[in-house]
Amino acid sequence: MKEIFEWERFLMNELPFKFLAEVIVRSTIMFVFLLIALRVTGKRGVRQLSVFETVIIISLGSAAGDPMFYEDVGIIPALVVFTTIIFLYRFVTWLTGKNVWFERLIEGKTVCLIHEGRFSISAFKKETLAQDEFFSELRARSIEHLGQVRSAYLEPSGEVSVFFYKDEDVKYGLPLLPHLYHEKSKKIFKNGLHACAFCGNVLDLPAGSAVCPICSREEWVAAIRTMRLS
Repeated sequence: MKEIFEWERFLMNELPFKFLAEVIVRSTIMFVFLLIALRVTGKRGVRQLSVFETVIIISLGSAAGDPMFYEDVGIIPALVVFTTIIFLYRFVTWLTGKNVWFERLIEGKTVCLIHEGRFSISAFKKETLAQDEFFSELRARSIEHLGQVRSAYLEPSGEVSVFFYKDEDVKYGLPLLPHLYHEKSKKIFKNGLHACAFCGNVLDLPAGSAVCPICSREEWVAAIRTMRLS
């Protein structure tokens, strides 16, 4: 039967000290793996924190939690994990300050999502953004249609920065309100300004059908033009 505060088990769990070298290697591998995994998931998955900060929190949290709950995890290996993670944190922080390419690799870069009232299709594909989620965020800012938006950017933190047209410069745009947007159709019922339901491109179209010259989609919604509520 094991004794409470059996120091050899408490500190090293009866492991040889050379196991600490393996702990350093394990910690480094898991640190890099977490960094890559969270970087691949995209900015929105770690909103409010950078990818790098999230990796640090997960790594240190795991290192702290296991020795708290499991008797077969020694304190010293956990402390070595902490030390390794802190060292990697300082090293990566130093390297991002010295190398712009590495900083963009770790933190990502600002991506333009909307330009002149129209979606940047390539950016949406690259960031794997859900259109419904993005529409919801724009509506939360009292945006009724894309014609009110001059540009919008996805920041490295996952936040979306939006810049608006002045009231006198607001254009016709793709409606974001569900009851209007869901009226999209491949059939255009009457002549007038219509917005592509996929990219937001606005064209003056006759009744019938049309293919968007920007994204090659065929669904259209009647474009609207209203001032933004302040």
